Amino acid sequence: MVLGIGLLVLGVLGRVSGGGAGPVIPVVIGASLVYLGLRGGRRGAVIFGHGCIVAGCYLVAWGIYLVPVSSPTPAGILQMPLFWGLFSIFGGICANFHAFCSCVQRMAGEKKAACGCTPVGQGL
Repeated sequence: MVLGIGLLVLGVLGRVSGGGAGPVIPVVIGASLVYLGLRGGRRGAVIFGHGCIVAGCYLVAWGIYLVPVSSPTPAGILQMPLFWGLFSIFGGICANFHAFCSCVQRMAGEKKAACGCTPVGQGL
């Protein structure tokens, strides 16, 4: 959650200082991380996954726009928004699938049972 708050602050400061549309990415990912930290569980993971996909789509579009004027070197590829956009999209897809994975749901139930709470689906 601390990372999410930090990304939110940096994104807002970047936007206020005239950074264009680039600081929107830290705001989207930061907001979804804060929600994941506050809410947790399946819904938090789905919100985080969708936030990563939205940010990744923006980065891919920006990266495709930059392809004609870039010079691809091995180090340069790792710094380009196209690479990080694809990385973010696939990470968001993974988070969405992981939100419905039975192992994650079992671990969440075990954590709640360990703290004395009723596991999900076993209440009244």
